[in-house]
Amino acid sequence: MKIRAPAKINLYLRVVGRRKDGYHLLDTVLVPISLYDEIEIQRLKAARIRMRPSASPIKVTCNHPLVPAGRKNLVFGAADLIMKTAGIDQPVSIHIRKSIPVGAGLGGGSSDAAATLIALNRLFRLGYSMRRLEKLGLSLGTDVPFFIRRRPARARGIGERLTPLAKFPRFWLVILYPGFPVSTAWVYQHWRPKLTKPKVNTSITSSLGSFAKLREILFNDLETATIAKYPGIGMLKEQLRCEEADGVLMSGSGSSVFGVFAARRFAIRALKRLKKEKGVQAFLAHVLS
Repeated sequence: MKIRAPAKINLYLRVVGRRKDGYHLLDTVLVPISLYDEIEIQRLKAARIRMRPSASPIKVTCNHPLVPAGRKNLVFGAADLIMKTAGIDQPVSIHIRKSIPVGAGLGGGSSDAAATLIALNRLFRLGYSMRRLEKLGLSLGTDVPFFIRRRPARARGIGERLTPLAKFPRFWLVILYPGFPVSTAWVYQHWRPKLTKPKVNTSITSSLGSFAKLREILFNDLETATIAKYPGIGMLKEQLRCEEADGVLMSGSGSSVFGVFAARRFAIRALKRLKKEKGVQAFLAHVLS
């Protein structure tokens, strides 16, 4: 079985507090986009793998050198969780083909984990509801529940409070990845809250009703910390502005930035120029609404 795992962007991200356990509380708008990893899952006969008493029936591999294989991969955790929940011990092989840049703020690892939950639910005909998969996903990571439904949504709390956004404009994106990952943990450790408490944005839903109003909500609290350490990310934003993007923002904790374009032809024109930048990967995508 093969399943695609889409990336995401954050059109809006505010850090609104912090829990006693250290988790930051967010108010963010998450949007799935047409940039995908591919997950391939195969059932294996027990005789095809050597099973030690402490061995797992789950084998995880990846084609990207920066992505760990085996138990260190979030996909392993997802497979292990749903198979133990369902009481399944049949060996499976899972291979990840990465197209989403690593450590880019595009949610690749969380999306891969969510796709694994969805695929194994189908493969073993478990009949788990989306809601149940979301609950399983939350124990793996805060973005995982969003990737179960793969719809534009406003996420609050630590990401578990999802509100689907029914009316959403279609637009195109040029995504720039500077060629290096950024640690989400590092960004949150070095992010400093403002003296005034952030106000809840009550106009997000109305601002997303049309592309013309989209730029009104583009904001990311984490940009300050990330760009202070990696000024090249700020330079990529300026390059997108020079290509007349209708709006420019860093996604998540970085390192990728994106420009939004009303039409595909404008995005393609910008992409052709920006692909020439040394060390930078450029991607064309559209929102999945």
